[in-house]
Amino acid sequence: MAQGLGQRTVLVKLAAGIIIISLAGGSVAIAGPVGFIGLIVPTAARLFGGNDYRWLVPYSAVLGALLVVAADIAGRFVIRPEELPVGVMTAIIGIPAFIFIARRGGLKR
Repeated sequence: MAQGLGQRTVLVKLAAGIIIISLAGGSVAIAGPVGFIGLIVPTAARLFGGNDYRWLVPYSAVLGALLVVAADIAGRFVIRPEELPVGVMTAIIGIPAFIFIARRGGLKR
């Protein structure tokens, strides 16, 4: 319909794609690998709360906080007396979980 009204849809899709990629890259550059929490935790929280967002959001908040604390504690013990950054630990925890979720097509109940 947009094309019929004279909109250049290919140009709009290309511009939107470039903007989305730039924003995603910028947010990862600022936040670092901690972004795995935003990908993994809500998917894992669906095991407890199902698809009901009244339960999914609080479960995601609690599980996200627990994951960050666990990654921070693990980072303090891995190479004692040095400390491994929490972003590295969340990546170490998050990459296998993300690959598992991606290969299964999401967590099923």
